[in-house]
Amino acid sequence: MPDELTLLRRADPVPASDLRYQDGPLDHEAERRLRHLVRSGTPARRTRHVRRWAWSLAAAGAVAAVAATLLLSGPATTPAVAAPRPLTVRAGSSPLPLRELADRVAAAHGSLPLRQGTHVQTWSLGLSSGPGSRPPITLPEERVVRWRTDGSHTELVVATDPRHPGRPVITDADGAPRTVEDGHVLSRKTYWPSWSDAPPQAQPPHTAAALRAYLAEIDTTTTMNTPELVSAVSELLDNWTLGSRENAALVRVLADAKGLRPVGAVTDRLGRPGQAYVYDDAAHAGRGMLILDPVTGAVLGLESTATRADREYGLKAGEVLSYRAWMR
Repeated sequence: MPDELTLLRRADPVPASDLRYQDGPLDHEAERRLRHLVRSGTPARRTRHVRRWAWSLAAAGAVAAVAATLLLSGPATTPAVAAPRPLTVRAGSSPLPLRELADRVAAAHGSLPLRQGTHVQTWSLGLSSGPGSRPPITLPEERVVRWRTDGSHTELVVATDPRHPGRPVITDADGAPRTVEDGHVLSRKTYWPSWSDAPPQAQPPHTAAALRAYLAEIDTTTTMNTPELVSAVSELLDNWTLGSRENAALVRVLADAKGLRPVGAVTDRLGRPGQAYVYDDAAHAGRGMLILDPVTGAVLGLESTATRADREYGLKAGEVLSYRAWMR
C-alpha cells in the first residue's frame, strides 16, 4: 500500500533516480536480449537461460531450502529477478584496519542514541531441489520494528526492492511464491508488552567486554568463531539500532576477534559509503563481507557469497547468497 511504502522511504530516503545503485535498470540491448531468451526456444531451454538471471540469497551463514512452486516459463509469467553482482571494493581505496576504526569511533564521542527496534532491508532466498525443482527466486522485504514505552512493539513488513522501485516483487509469505505490487504490506502486527532480560531483547551494553559476553549469550555454539560472532551481531541488529557508544564497543569487539580482514572502501546497496571486512565461512562454503560506516562505526550491511557451486540448488561459485542492510 502506498502509505506504508511512503513511510519506509521517508525513514531512509533513497531516490529512485540515484545512480549509485550497483544493479540499475537494464539498458535497451539487455532488455531486448532478455525478452528474446524468455520467449524463444523450448521450455527447458528458456528455464536454463532465465536461471542465469535469478539471484540466489540465503539466511546469513546457511542456505535455506524452500519448496518453490513459481513457474518461470511461458509468455504470461514474470521472469525471476536479476541477480545482483557481489559488492566490489573501490579500486585504489586503502583498507581501514578495525583497530584504527575502533580508535577513530571512540575518539569521536558521537551522540547517536540507542534505540530498541530496527529498520532493515533483506533479500532472502527461495530454493528447491529434486524432481520438478524451480530456479532460485528472490524475496526482498523491508521490516520496521518499533517499541513503545509500555513494552509493546509493532512490526511492519513490506515487499519492496529499492534496486527496482515500482516493479512487481516476488513473495512467499503465504507459503506459495507469487508476485505482488511494490510496497505490498505482507504483515502488520502489534505484540503485547515484553521485558525479557535475555539477549537480544535485553538492552545491549556499551563496553567491549560486556558486549562480547552479551553476544556470546546470543550464540549457542561451543566456540564463537568469526561466522558465529557475525551471526550474533546480525541478530542483535535485528532487535536494536545501536547508538554511538554501542557502535564503538562493537567495533572494538570485532577488532579483538581478529577474524575479519579489511579490504577497502565499498558503496553498499543503499548507496552509502562503507569499509568492507571479509571472513571465510568454510562450514557453509561461503564468504562473508561486513560493511561498516567509516565515520560512526555502525554496521551498514552483511553480504554472503558462495565459494563453491551447488548444482542441486542451481548455485554458482561467486554468486550472492544473502544481503542485509540496516538503517536508522
